[in-house]
Amino acid sequence: MKEVEVITERAILVGVNLGSDPNFDYSMEELANLAEALEVEVVGQVTQNLERVNPSHYVGTGKIEEIKNYIDEIDANLVIFNDELSPSQIRNLEHDLECKVIDRTMLILDIFDRRANTREAKMQVELAQLQYMLPRLVGLHASLSRQGGGTGGGFRNRGAGETKLELDRRKIEDQIARLRKELEYVKEQRETQRKRRIKNELPVVSLVGYTNAGKSTIMNSILRKIGQEENKKVFEKNMLFATLDTSVRNIELADKKSFLLTDTVGFVSKLPHHLVKAFRSTLEEAKNADLLLHVVDVSNEQYRFMMDVTNKTLADIEIEGIPTIYIYNKSDLANVKYPLVSGDNIWLSAKEDEGLDELIEMIRQHIFSNYVTCDMLIPFDKGDIVSYLNGNALVKATEYEENGTKLTVELKDIDYKKFEQYVIK
Repeated sequence: MKEVEVITERAILVGVNLGSDPNFDYSMEELANLAEALEVEVVGQVTQNLERVNPSHYVGTGKIEEIKNYIDEIDANLVIFNDELSPSQIRNLEHDLECKVIDRTMLILDIFDRRANTREAKMQVELAQLQYMLPRLVGLHASLSRQGGGTGGGFRNRGAGETKLELDRRKIEDQIARLRKELEYVKEQRETQRKRRIKNELPVVSLVGYTNAGKSTIMNSILRKIGQEENKKVFEKNMLFATLDTSVRNIELADKKSFLLTDTVGFVSKLPHHLVKAFRSTLEEAKNADLLLHVVDVSNEQYRFMMDVTNKTLADIEIEGIPTIYIYNKSDLANVKYPLVSGDNIWLSAKEDEGLDELIEMIRQHIFSNYVTCDMLIPFDKGDIVSYLNGNALVKATEYEENGTKLTVELKDIDYKKFEQYVIK
């Protein structure tokens, strides 16, 4: 049996530092991590300082020759650019470099494509991919033919004709319309579930943050703390975009107080616009939250930049003005003092299980501030109220008196109003 030859992708990364961006080096480092997440071998890097990108080739024309020589010298077969390229830039670059060219957006879309597990996440990624592809069809045709290999193979389908492109364009537009319709239906279902939750008066706490900051680890650690880990654990792994699907877990504390904890997709710098739009309905879980937990990997020296990217992305999808606790996770790797609480900031290590009790207490103070402690005297013929309070509130003391059951109880403001006639002090 003939063995199939697996072609290893050997990539050169290309970036333009516009106007001396202080985060440029980190964005190139992140580009290498994104490439490695797709098992692409990064073999070289070319950068250029410019005031503005070259509209025809992204880099200056002199750099094209340098990149072309570098491709031959280190036997690369892929060039990855650190920004989103226009359709004409892709065409020009592939023509002049005679090599497959992809941009940062394509790379992120491909990672999302591999990580999507649920039907909704798959549809969201596919929608973003198709919207990205539509204006780039001509360039992509050339790129796909180039992947076929063979000497000069990159040019063999160049004249395939407009008819094929028009057919492809129509197919893509139909598929985009279909996906939008299906996602709208899923959004309506999500809205119905959300309304049901609001009716149940459960506060919602949402985890947000940069990819790989440790959001899923924190969710699992909280579940473990309250003894609910086994059947509710969410996927966690030390990799970019491990979680694309929103997980919602009901957290019930020992004193009968409950809240919903939701996990959202992680952010990254230069997150493609189409992708943010496609995932908008998923991210709206955070929009309706009573409290945000902004998880930060404090062990990464770029953590402030990551926080800025997260805050900017949240603002782009109009998630603003929600009370926020900043969780500086991985403190054990950052050589900082932990667990430590200062205002709405907490330094902890979810992996080491240090600081979680303090975090739960901070969440409690934020979302249960509308709880009231009082004494109630419930007539004996209203036993259903006593059992409701035992199930839904924290009963601190019970005494049986001549006229009924006396309870010292801590309960939600809404329940207090409901049973106010039985309050004795």
